[in-house]
Amino acid sequence: MELRHLRYFIAVAEELHFSRAAERLHIAQPPLSQQIQQLEAELGVELFHRKTKRQVQLTEAGRVFLQSAYQLLAHLESTIQVTRRTGRGEIGQLRVGLISPAIYSILPVILQEFRQQFPDVELVLQELTTAEQEQALRDRHIDVGFVYLPLSDADLSYLCIQKEALIVALYQTHPLAQQELIAVQSLANEPFILFPRHLGIGLYDGIMALCQQGNFTPKIAQEAIQMQTIIGLVATGMGVAIVPSSLQNLQRTGLVYRAIAHQTPLIETASVWCGKEETPVVRQFLKVVSQFGTTDSYFPKL
Repeated sequence: MELRHLRYFIAVAEELHFSRAAERLHIAQPPLSQQIQQLEAELGVELFHRKTKRQVQLTEAGRVFLQSAYQLLAHLESTIQVTRRTGRGEIGQLRVGLISPAIYSILPVILQEFRQQFPDVELVLQELTTAEQEQALRDRHIDVGFVYLPLSDADLSYLCIQKEALIVALYQTHPLAQQELIAVQSLANEPFILFPRHLGIGLYDGIMALCQQGNFTPKIAQEAIQMQTIIGLVATGMGVAIVPSSLQNLQRTGLVYRAIAHQTPLIETASVWCGKEETPVVRQFLKVVSQFGTTDSYFPKL
């Protein structure tokens, strides 16, 4: 049985007339009659009562087969549409890794735009450090990520979407909190809250470079993995932290942010993916990300 047999059968069943069905199908009437006979022979039942050579009525078996034929064609059409939309990246699942600071900067805008354009793509978000995302991309556990540059894996593709300055996070009663601009050398004797270097080399080295401009090495009093944890510890008065300026959108009771009095290293945030494993959904997502890609933007002073 071929798909055309179903279409021919439905046309005859709806018209109940071979000539009209043939006209509708844009074929001659004799071949249409032959195709219906072949279908009946294959099924082993009569689908039509022939009142005349051209006018017919459905048998009971024909009525049952007609409903099944409608369902089969509807399912086929649905399958075709799903396949085409999958190929265009309009449906499916996208697993996105992200560093926590991205939540407080450009990522929400990107995700909102993507959801508006592709509402049928399921987004699965995972909060991971830059190092964890690189590994997750290699292991195919995520499809795309948002990380701090540079990357340690040269095989990964990336698009820089943001550059931002560094700022200082302080407990609100800290003496330096009274200043609008803070000289980095004034932090030389402060206890720092920082993350291990291997979790985010670019940001870590940027902070260290800034401290070197102030001629000191920071005294690390406490290490934490996630930026929210670092900010939370600063809000308890345990120490100070140097963070990307987008973190000013993360507010905590007892916490203030202050700009640094001179130019700081710019921290680059990028979208990263495995170029060899691009799927249609990933390609659509990257088209949206590219609308926001830039090499010149950064957050201004507070």
